[in-house]
Amino acid sequence: ATAGGGGGGGGGGDIQPNHTIYVNNLNEKIKSDKLKVSLYAIFSQFGKVMQIVASRAVRLRGQAWVVFETVEAATKAKAQMQGFIFFDKPMRIAFAKVKSDVIAKADGTFVPRPKRTRDDDDDGGVPGAKRAPTAAAAGGAGAAAKRALPTALRNPPNSKLLVQNLPDGFTDDALRKLFGQYAGVTEVRVIAARNLAFVEYGSESQATVALQALHNFQVDEDHPLVVSYAKK
Repeated sequence: ATAGGGGGGGGGGDIQPNHTIYVNNLNEKIKSDKLKVSLYAIFSQFGKVMQIVASRAVRLRGQAWVVFETVEAATKAKAQMQGFIFFDKPMRIAFAKVKSDVIAKADGTFVPRPKRTRDDDDDGGVPGAKRAPTAAAAGGAGAAAKRALPTALRNPPNSKLLVQNLPDGFTDDALRKLFGQYAGVTEVRVIAARNLAFVEYGSESQATVALQALHNFQVDEDHPLVVSYAKK
């Protein structure tokens, strides 16, 4: 079985190491967008982060799922970040119970789940399951991201990046924290009405490092970032 988004919550010690870690005891006052960016900032040191799931739903606050490209990265992150004080609370980390969709799609084992209804109360602890997008909606989001890419990629490499497919409400501060992990940010400007932003670096090489790291980064299940060089 696969889990919508990140995977079911962690459990006992019999869960085998896998690509996804379940993080709980998180500060519930932190908004989900800021939480995801901050989690990315601290966990990307262990390896490529494929996705971070943190729901706005009240009953799922205080927890998140972090999906790594490799099991080795997830294992190292779990071992080294256990008990890490994060927004004034020690993190509790376990391996997720079930495989995340993003990994299942990568290894060919993904099986779409039936569409949920309003009468489905039990989501088995899987974030976003009750409001999981239909295949058409998910495909639409991905298609929109892909449509945005070709034109932008025709721009020659330079120090300014165009960031598209931002979720509603994504702030300058959140974007600066995400891109600021890569040295050289000089300016960040979000254009909320168009769900895009511009991020400027001190040099073309610095911008290229950030582009390669954050293009297709999954801000949430409907919004993979489309990062490309902007027009100068």
